Amino acid sequence: MSTEPPDRRSTAAGVLLLVCVMLAGLTGCFGTKEGRPTVVVTTNILGDVTRKVVGDEADVKVLMKPNADPHSFGVSAAEAAQIESADLVVYNGLGLEENVLRHVQAAKESDVPTLGVADAVEPLAYRTDETAGKPDPHFWTDPSRVRKAVGIIGTAVAEHVDGVDKGAVKAQATSYGKKVGQLGAWMKQRFDTIPKNGRKLVTNHHVFGYLARRFDFQVVGTVIPSGTTLASPSAADMKSLTTTIEKAGVKAIFVDSSQPDRLARVLKKESKVEVAVIPLFSESLTEKGKGAATYLQMMRSNTKAIVRGLAKP
Repeated sequence: MSTEPPDRRSTAAGVLLLVCVMLAGLTGCFGTKEGRPTVVVTTNILGDVTRKVVGDEADVKVLMKPNADPHSFGVSAAEAAQIESADLVVYNGLGLEENVLRHVQAAKESDVPTLGVADAVEPLAYRTDETAGKPDPHFWTDPSRVRKAVGIIGTAVAEHVDGVDKGAVKAQATSYGKKVGQLGAWMKQRFDTIPKNGRKLVTNHHVFGYLARRFDFQVVGTVIPSGTTLASPSAADMKSLTTTIEKAGVKAIFVDSSQPDRLARVLKKESKVEVAVIPLFSESLTEKGKGAATYLQMMRSNTKAIVRGLAKP
């Protein structure tokens, strides 16, 4: 039994506790494990894909919250610091994360390994309106490119993230890549139920160019004639799109589930043809139970919605 007075023992215990709290992250005072490697991912779609590849081999920090707009979401000072101290930063690129890319660039200049996925999967260029010729960052609507991205992410993790089991990462990337391949085959099967002359898309903005190219759709037009939701349509744009919809006999307008669909409903009202307004999960995942918590779930949901909107007589 200690012979120290109770107040001295309490003081000593308090000092020890304070030191432990201050240094726990460095010394493991409370028996915690040493810091694990961290992969920081900008968008939640890439975050889901990266988590499937990394598994338990490292911590994956996703910056973009569910239902957020990748064109406008930002990061806190603490998250910016995480970017610059990561073992690897995975980002979409090609201008998608407009408020975050400067932090990614700062990390790159500090010699943090970074991976711009969109630029690595043979990006397409926009083909219409004011965006023509510019690279399109929305590659994830094409599962074939996502499968390629899975392998690229796996290679980057194995190369740059110290302490991971490279064999495990490779196996996880292979397994998930097969699931993405199966998704692509299922999507084609479902889209084949839509007549060729009925595969016409009108969306909020230019986001489905890759899907259109892969599965033989025609993007007739967009409510916002741009590759970003930060732009706005003019009265002339709206009139031109209304005319296009009437001539093409479009059956549905597809709007992002996280974006207001007021403009799409205005088009529906002004158009002389009957047009359905159907929500899609185009640029962000949702919380669990909300229809698109994972990339695979998002694409299956969108496929069913597109078929429902266009396959009907």
